Amino acid sequence: VSPSRVCRSIMSAQEQQQAQQPPPTPTAAPPEAAEPDAANRYEAVVPHWFYRKVTDCRERWVPFSTQDSERLEEAHGAGRDKEDLVVPTSGGRYDVHLKKRQRVAVYWEEEVSEVRRCTWFYKGDKDNKYIPYSETFSEELEEAYMIAVTLDEWKKKLESPSREIIILHNPKLMVHYHPVATSDDWGSTPTEQGRPRTVKRGVENIAAEIPNGEPLQIDHLVFVVHGIGPACDIRFRSIVQCVNDFRNVSLSMLQAHFKKAQEQQQIGRVEFLPVNWHSSLHSTGVDVDLERITLPSINRLRHFINDTILDVFFYNSSTYCQTIVDTVASEMNRLYQLFLQRNPLFKGGVSIAGHSLGSLILFDLLTNQKAAPEEDEHSKEGSRTTSSTGGIEEVKEILKKLELSEYCDVFEKEKMDGQALFLCTEKNLKEMGIPLGPRMKILHYISSKMQTQVCLLHGLCLSRSHPTALRQGPASTTYDQPGTRASLYPVSANYPQLNYKPTIFFAFGSPIGMFLTVRGVKRINPNYSLPTCKGFFNIFHPFDPVAYRIEPMIVPDLEFEPMLLPHHKGRKRMHLELKEGLTRMSVDLKNNLLGSLRVAWQSFTRAPLPAVEAASTDTETAAEVGTEKQPDTKPDEAPAAAKEEASLINVGRLNGGNRIDYVLQEKPIESFNEYLFALQGHLCYWESEDTVLLVLKEIYQTQGITPDQPLPGSH
Repeated sequence: VSPSRVCRSIMSAQEQQQAQQPPPTPTAAPPEAAEPDAANRYEAVVPHWFYRKVTDCRERWVPFSTQDSERLEEAHGAGRDKEDLVVPTSGGRYDVHLKKRQRVAVYWEEEVSEVRRCTWFYKGDKDNKYIPYSETFSEELEEAYMIAVTLDEWKKKLESPSREIIILHNPKLMVHYHPVATSDDWGSTPTEQGRPRTVKRGVENIAAEIPNGEPLQIDHLVFVVHGIGPACDIRFRSIVQCVNDFRNVSLSMLQAHFKKAQEQQQIGRVEFLPVNWHSSLHSTGVDVDLERITLPSINRLRHFINDTILDVFFYNSSTYCQTIVDTVASEMNRLYQLFLQRNPLFKGGVSIAGHSLGSLILFDLLTNQKAAPEEDEHSKEGSRTTSSTGGIEEVKEILKKLELSEYCDVFEKEKMDGQALFLCTEKNLKEMGIPLGPRMKILHYISSKMQTQVCLLHGLCLSRSHPTALRQGPASTTYDQPGTRASLYPVSANYPQLNYKPTIFFAFGSPIGMFLTVRGVKRINPNYSLPTCKGFFNIFHPFDPVAYRIEPMIVPDLEFEPMLLPHHKGRKRMHLELKEGLTRMSVDLKNNLLGSLRVAWQSFTRAPLPAVEAASTDTETAAEVGTEKQPDTKPDEAPAAAKEEASLINVGRLNGGNRIDYVLQEKPIESFNEYLFALQGHLCYWESEDTVLLVLKEIYQTQGITPDQPLPGSH
């Protein structure tokens, strides 16, 4: 007989018994007489939804957020789990197929996870984490618990599907026994042997960390591109896991620093989506080719080099560079379109972030984006905005400027607007019947505008087609022909176009400066900005061995420090303040000691003078001491003045006139040995509150929203 039938029969028998008995007299009852009211104490258990996550062959059950669990329970309660209903969870990044009980990633490839509606749990062996029972067995446990509470009959034994024993001793003591050995051929039953495990009813009794959920409103979208290798941090985690950490830190920073804006419902959150290109590169068959030529010795080290370090060489190969840039651009375009489909009300902007080699890939992509000339800030006509209906009028103005107004009718007949004009080739113009002279004028105009947008070189530039550039010195600037790749790139690649215009480009631990220098770039034109992206931040840890600065390439004649990234708690780290204080104190002591020694030495070596000259001697001595003390005060004043000057340095238009290089503050333990924490310095950005806070501050500043407390160094 099933427990449900037992429950119903017991309940009906209890009701009949109560109906036949006369009402009790109001006499004082002994303590045991309070037990018949136990039926009033039974309350149905509140379920919570979990999903199974497998990491490094270790299985654990993770609770959905309160928000997601309520949505899943609502759909389940409505009986919609019989349909093939899909419920978005985790901010829309995962879909739960209710009928199949599966959790599927939306934006990236990931193994499908099992989903379970959980009410009863038992403690595991390995890590003492609670594991949920299956939904079917949980229902049996709940019905047995209800009977026990209702009739106050405990010590109930249940046998699980795996032939394990669960005993309900009382509401606070329920135990799960694992048999020592499996049943033999004689069909012996399991016994209460083995180490007992604790059984808990309801998620509130297992101390699980259940997040509340993410804000539904998405204000901004950020694509994050990884660097070399499949692992992105010192724990060898994937880009998906690292970006998950970055997103979680951003949610906590929003609550801590944008609380007022959240309370006023001015902001929701920023969505971060990972972009993976490593798997596509290594699925081309190159790994098989490398395996054939790899030596058998030190196998693990060689495998690590093939899978990680060689990505740098792949990017400098014409064949694989094209594969990488195609993958990154197409993946970001795919993610963008998919995101818009799932979030049709999204009106925010899009930014991009790259770590290590990923930042270089994005930089090369952005420098090769094509912006319409009317949107280019460097063009003289940049202040004009022309709608699609006024495109022909714009072409007429260009032709008038080139003194070619007589060909306006030809362009109007061909329905040529500004964008179409800049896509024209000499063959197109010839087919339109434009003579050679006007053709050359138009092509020269298009060429000059394209050069203004694409070229960032103002200095020595290496070019196969212009070998004299090597001899022309740093004042020369060399460009390739319009429509071809700029000569600062060592290999030839056709860079795809993005379907959106990024608001800001963030580079974490970036080698962009080093690669540009190796390519022969000595200086970046201060007037240059990325064609479609007006913001650029180069963020690095001071001990990061891969990171390089950008600002000295724009202002090479001036030495200045990068901007110190403010600590997320609003001040410098204590050890840095202590270090500065001790440095200042030692300088003061040194200067005072040297000054005293100079005065003493001069008093010993000076020849005796008549008493009449004593007054003038004292005056001269005071003047000498005063002149010697003047340089002593300069070391104290210099740092403050330098900091003021550093924040006002003009570093060009690459970041809209604002500073580009931002350095993190090292942690106290990191300051003991720079070399020991060098690798950690390159992989620290994913969980860095300071980095995340700068990203959020700059993104929301474009929307006119600032943190509750202004951060030091904010522009």
